[in-house]
Amino acid sequence: MNAMKIDLCTDWLDTVKEIFRGSGYPLPEDMDDRDVAMSYFLQTAESEADAALQLEANQERLATVQKLIEDHFETVILPDIRNRTSYTGDRFVFKWVYNQGEHVVEQHSKYRIPL
Repeated sequence: MNAMKIDLCTDWLDTVKEIFRGSGYPLPEDMDDRDVAMSYFLQTAESEADAALQLEANQERLATVQKLIEDHFETVILPDIRNRTSYTGDRFVFKWVYNQGEHVVEQHSKYRIPL
């Protein structure tokens, strides 16, 4: 039985927190997820309403990607991981990352899905 861990929205939020921390303007530790995301989108949005729309679109997009991975893991993704990598384990941890574009990376096999 394969064990899969995936939470793309949390990964994205953790990256946003790291961006702010790295910029010298860390966000408060007790800030809730919506406020973290709004802080990010307010950097470029024309208004708070625009930032809220961007936040919702991003949440929907990441939820859709996560559902696709979950729904097609056994039939498409797992066979591709086995074919492209030497990973034969049964634990899979998918993470959202930004590295020259957005990707979902499976941490054990280093399998990468560009978004």
